[in-house]
Amino acid sequence: MASSFKGIDLFGSGPHRFALAAQGQLMLTRLELGDVSPGTIALGLGELDVVVRGRLVATSESALWMLRDAVVAQLQESPTPGTLVDWHGRSWPDMTFIDWREGDRTDRGRLRSVAYVAVFRRVGTS
Repeated sequence: MASSFKGIDLFGSGPHRFALAAQGQLMLTRLELGDVSPGTIALGLGELDVVVRGRLVATSESALWMLRDAVVAQLQESPTPGTLVDWHGRSWPDMTFIDWREGDRTDRGRLRSVAYVAVFRRVGTS
């Protein structure tokens, strides 16, 4: 089974792994809320983030740019949630693609590759 977002295999060109970010209560101090009394307030569960780390891999520079462009095309001005699926078949519905960061260089050899980190968030729910 291939990993996918909205049914599109964005990361299958190279090795990649999925991880859950920290989960738990969103806490603020009263001072952060403008109150000078001591204490902390629980605001509820934080939103779920799933982080994908890996490498896009292609046989040529132009093919690598096609992979990069396909991923970046999923970052939208008005994002629409979709289902994120890892390569084991675990799925997270209602995820929004919120962040894409590429490594600082393209590695060139027989193949071209670039490292990345992609972040998906279940916005507005826990």
